[in-house]
Amino acid sequence: MNQRRNTVLFIASSLDGYIATKDESLEWLFKVEGEGDNGFAEFYETVDTLLMGKRTYDWVMKQDFEEFPYKNKECYVFTRSSYEDTENVKFVKDDVNNFMNKLKNKDGNNIWVVGGGELLNSFMQKDLVDEFIITIAPTIIGNGIPLFKEGNRQLDLSLKGTKKFNQFIELHYEVKK
Repeated sequence: MNQRRNTVLFIASSLDGYIATKDESLEWLFKVEGEGDNGFAEFYETVDTLLMGKRTYDWVMKQDFEEFPYKNKECYVFTRSSYEDTENVKFVKDDVNNFMNKLKNKDGNNIWVVGGGELLNSFMQKDLVDEFIITIAPTIIGNGIPLFKEGNRQLDLSLKGTKKFNQFIELHYEVKK
């Protein structure tokens, strides 16, 4: 019997719980002194599938990457509109629950919920996130795009571990089932 794949949120947050400023800037994040890649490469090796919302995808595409940064992984972008799939991305309009049940039952490694807040909210409402890896930056933004939306359902978590990357602290939780 195959082991079911985990869906993992891996994201950075300000100390006051924001993933970006109101204008979607991450400048505050890059001002913090980390250590290496703050555990990204190690985490990235554990996943073979990425999920992101359309706004996060649009933000990634505006960056100055020479090529798509997730070329070697399956990448799905959730959207309410119809788009043509590309060489690197499949756009998903399907019901989140049905799509995830099919995806989680396929053979493979873990599934990374890249972001953003809207996608995470819909996943949390349907109990589709198995683990949270949140790297906290020692920055208070004051307002912006929140990591967790008001009205999310309550989830009970169990701490799997912590890591320190210079000024960043990584908190790794699994959802109690």
